[in-house]
Amino acid sequence: MLKTRFTETFGVDHPIVQGGMQWVGRAELVSAVANAGGLGLLTGLTQPTPEALVTEIERCRTMTDKPFGVNLTILPSVNPPPYAEYREAIIESGIKIVETAGSNPAEHVAVFKPAGVKVLHKCTSVRFALKAEKLGVDGVSIDGLECAGHPGEDDIPGLVLIPAAARALTIPFIASGGFADGQGLVAALALGADGINMGTRFMCTAEAPVHQNVKQAIVDNSELDTVHILRQLNNTSRVVSNSVSREVVERLENGAQFEDIRDLVIGTRGRQVYETGDLEIGTWAVGLVQGLITDIPTVAELIERIVSDAETLIRGRLSDAVVA
Repeated sequence: MLKTRFTETFGVDHPIVQGGMQWVGRAELVSAVANAGGLGLLTGLTQPTPEALVTEIERCRTMTDKPFGVNLTILPSVNPPPYAEYREAIIESGIKIVETAGSNPAEHVAVFKPAGVKVLHKCTSVRFALKAEKLGVDGVSIDGLECAGHPGEDDIPGLVLIPAAARALTIPFIASGGFADGQGLVAALALGADGINMGTRFMCTAEAPVHQNVKQAIVDNSELDTVHILRQLNNTSRVVSNSVSREVVERLENGAQFEDIRDLVIGTRGRQVYETGDLEIGTWAVGLVQGLITDIPTVAELIERIVSDAETLIRGRLSDAVVA
């Protein structure tokens, strides 16, 4: 078993986190991760109301007695979700770990910390991580350029971003973007992280509540089959390369504005991909790491394999490389 500052702070067996994923972070997947000793996170805003989130938390508790958390993403919106009500639902449900992501988490931290909730904030740069540390979060998740979804605008890959974060931070942090196996976990630890966060890899497991066509596409795709969209709007997002995402890129390169491509990138289209298996109906997030994914295991099989391979690497190949 690998013990790190992250496992000790957040009370889990393994330094492996299943990050919040819109439409994907549901009870089936989260409970499986928790039961296998990792940290699973329900995606709060996947649930349409705070009341629905309470129900999903209760449903997850019927599937596991291990710790799990809730992701609460803060995004600019014309009609923002009732965040205060979601926070209240999380606290009253007895959740003790929350992952915040997106914008400045100050408002959330100010409410969660006095309630005894540990906060893990996801960010895309060292400067944002330092800001979160000053706000009092218990840990951060650092997203490199390789990640699915929003990698920020700096384009710094994990090989540089992780050790830069290790030099700057004093709180535990986990590395996100490009992780799928024991080699990745060992690399992250060697670079100074206290664990790893995985999205795409967990999306391609037996328990993930997405259509089999999506999982098979991830297995079949390579690291070349993603594209950045919305870069011209300073809202870069890494998604699968399909007819819709390529059209979005082409339109924006030709001067289109957000209103011109809104219908193509609307979130409900992505949800339909996951539900129907029609891979060309909308944009859907996936990371470069799909080039390393070759199977669709159960969550328990995946986590056991990652931890076992990591321990073998540390005790074997890396130890043997040290010459007295």
